[in-house]
Amino acid sequence: MNFPKSRDEIARDVLALLPRLRERFGDRLSTSGAVREQHGHGEGVPDSAPPDAVVFALTNEDVAFVARTCFDAQVPMIPFGTGTSLEGHVVAVHGGVCVDLSRMNAILEVDADALDCRVQAGVTREELNAHVRAQGLFFPIDPGANASLGGMASTRASGTAAVRYGTMGDAVLGLTVVTADGRTVRTGTRARKSAAGLDLTRLFVGSEGILGFITEVQLRLWGLPEMVQAAVCQFPELESAISVVIGALQIGVPVARIELLDEVQMDACKRYSKLDEFEALPTLFIEFHGSPAAVREQVATMQSLAEESGGSGFAWAERPEDRTRLWKARHECYHANLALRPGSALIGTDACVPISNFVACVMETREDVRASGLTAPLVGHAGDGNFHLGIVFDPASPDERARADALAERVSMRAIQYGGTCTGEHGIGLHRIHQLASEHAEGVVLMRALKDALDPRGIMNPGKMLPEVPRTVGAPSCPMNADGQQMPRK
Repeated sequence: MNFPKSRDEIARDVLALLPRLRERFGDRLSTSGAVREQHGHGEGVPDSAPPDAVVFALTNEDVAFVARTCFDAQVPMIPFGTGTSLEGHVVAVHGGVCVDLSRMNAILEVDADALDCRVQAGVTREELNAHVRAQGLFFPIDPGANASLGGMASTRASGTAAVRYGTMGDAVLGLTVVTADGRTVRTGTRARKSAAGLDLTRLFVGSEGILGFITEVQLRLWGLPEMVQAAVCQFPELESAISVVIGALQIGVPVARIELLDEVQMDACKRYSKLDEFEALPTLFIEFHGSPAAVREQVATMQSLAEESGGSGFAWAERPEDRTRLWKARHECYHANLALRPGSALIGTDACVPISNFVACVMETREDVRASGLTAPLVGHAGDGNFHLGIVFDPASPDERARADALAERVSMRAIQYGGTCTGEHGIGLHRIHQLASEHAEGVVLMRALKDALDPRGIMNPGKMLPEVPRTVGAPSCPMNADGQQMPRK
C-alpha cells in the first residue's frame, strides 16, 4: 500500500480534526470501538480494518463539509451504506474517516407518470418498493440483500431480475455526487437519453467510492406486472438445467428471473430454509411477469423446454406469500452455505461469461471444486451467464484459506479466458484488484488517470479497485478550504 502517510500518522491527523467535526456533527460523530469495528467490514470475506472515526451524514452539505475537511488534511474517506458489499469495499485499509450515509434515507420525489424517482443514497431498495407500491410501481433491481440504493449504484449492482430489467447501470438516470475536494455535482437528467457531453453518470456508477460520494440517485421505475408466476423445476444433472436456460434465451422467452442452483446449493437451501418438498438436485428457480395470457404462454414454452431436457417436479407459485418463500430461500444461499459448517467463513466468486461459454465454464469450475477438496455450492443468474461459488473454509486454517483464495482466483481468471469478466455484479473492491488488471490491461492506466484527475490526493476509498501507486503530499488541483471557499494557488 502506497498512501503517503502511515496509519499512525493518519490516526493523529484524524484526532486533530475531531474538534472541528464534532462542532458540526455533535453526537453524529463517533470514535467508539464498537461503532468503528462495525464500519470496518462488509459481508463476504472476514477481513476487517476499522476507520479512525465515523460520521453520520444527513445532507449533501454534511458530506461536502467532511470532504473539504479531509481534503485539506489529506485524510482518507470511506463511504458506507448498509455494509452488505462482498468485496471489502468498506474496509478502512489506511484508517481515516468513514462517512455513513444510511441516515440520508429520504425519498425526495416520485413521478408516477414519468416512471422515475429521486432518492437519497441511504434509501434501501425495500424501502423504495414499499413507498411506490401503492402507485402501481416497483423497482426491480434485486441483489438479494436489502442494500442501499447509493451503494447499489456505487457497485453497479444487479441480481436476480437483471435478465429482464437490467442492472443499476441501466436503472440510474442521474446522480448527485460530492467530489473528493467537497464540490457537489449533479449528473444526468430525467430524460431517458442524452447526447450532451461526457456521460458522467456512467463514470460514477460502478466507481465503488474511489471518485466521490454518491449522495442522491435519480432512478427509473417500472409498472407492477399484471401477473407474476414463479416456478421451480429440478433436473438429473447440471448440464440439462443449463441447456434449458440457453434454449429459452435463444428463442426469446422473456423470463423475469431464472436462477440456477447446483445439487450442493440446493441441499444447503433445503436444510436451512426447510424446502422439504424438493430434492437435492440441480434446480431452476424461474419467474414470469406480464399479462395472464403472456404468462401462460411463457410458462407453457418453458415447461416444454424443461421436459425435453429431463426436467421434472414443476412446482408453481402464484400467491405472493408462496413466491416470497421460494425467493427468500434463494436469497438465503449465503447463510445456508455458512450453516453447512458452523464456524466457517465464505469467499464468494462472481464470474460472468458469454452465454455460449456458460456450460463449459461452469463444468470446468465444478471439476476444479472437486479437485480442491473444498465445499463450494454453485448458484447463478443463469440468464446473464453469471454464476457464484460460495467457497466454505475454516478461517482458523491457513491452508484452507489459501486453497479457498486460490480456487476463487482460478474461477475469475477462467471467466476472463472465456471472454467474460472477473465480476459480474459484486465489484472489484479490495479482493479483485490484480484480476481487473488482467481483464483490462492498459484500460487500468486510463482508470488511474481518471481517479488522479478527480481525486488528486488519493483520499477517496484508497486501496480499492486500482493498484496503488506512490504518492506525495501535494496541493489540491482545485483548492478549497473546509468551508468551501476557493483558496489561492501557491
